Amino acid sequence: MKVITQITEIEKEGLLALIGKKVLVLCMNYFYTGELVGVNDTCIKLQNCHQVMETGSHKDAEFKDAQWIGENWYIQTSAIESFGETIKTV
Repeated sequence: MKVITQITEIEKEGLLALIGKKVLVLCMNYFYTGELVGVNDTCIKLQNCHQVMETGSHKDAEFKDAQWIGENWYIQTSAIESFGETIKTV
């Protein structure tokens, strides 16, 4: 058996690459959207955060139902299942 092992650390990848951008964060129980302004080992910080109750079609320009929950909101990284930049508005 051949095993190729090469580890390359890429600076500012993952959540760090999205700082300053509008993101959609899919967590174990809820979805959140807002501007990602902070990242550390235990949590992320979203500004103008909305809890997305219903996304609607991902092709739509707006979320079907997104409710404002805070100007600054923190989410535990251990609860995040996936995340990415979004162009959808609330």
